Amino acid sequence: MSDTKKNATSSGVFSAEEKAAMKERAREVKASKTKEGDAAAMAEKIAEMPEADRVLAEGIGRVVAATAPELAPKLWYGMPGWAKGGAIVLFLQGADKFNTRYATLGFNDMATLDDGTMWPTAYAITEWNAANEKLVETLVSRAVS
Repeated sequence: MSDTKKNATSSGVFSAEEKAAMKERAREVKASKTKEGDAAAMAEKIAEMPEADRVLAEGIGRVVAATAPELAPKLWYGMPGWAKGGAIVLFLQGADKFNTRYATLGFNDMATLDDGTMWPTAYAITEWNAANEKLVETLVSRAVS
């Protein structure tokens, strides 16, 4: 991590990437009028992603469609997300989004992943393979149960 990013995060000032994500979110809210529009916008965003992130987003999208069809595709801060009743349940933060070494599959508080008094809500993911697909399927199923 660069000194600029460390300083921006630790000082409470938003980094350039974070500011861009917030502006992107504001545009998404203004543009989001229909489920079809959300799906088209997400497909367009995924198509623009670097290959490694695109493969992950497409794989997660297939799993969500098969496992939790009640979730609707919806961009969230410029990231592919899937929502229930308009609220994001899960999302993929591509590695390219904030120049990190791995992508992150994240779950918001609507996801019912509860396991005791402490549980993970984000998972680093570096490749799409059968084992990761199965894990994502299990997590998505739990998230919407």
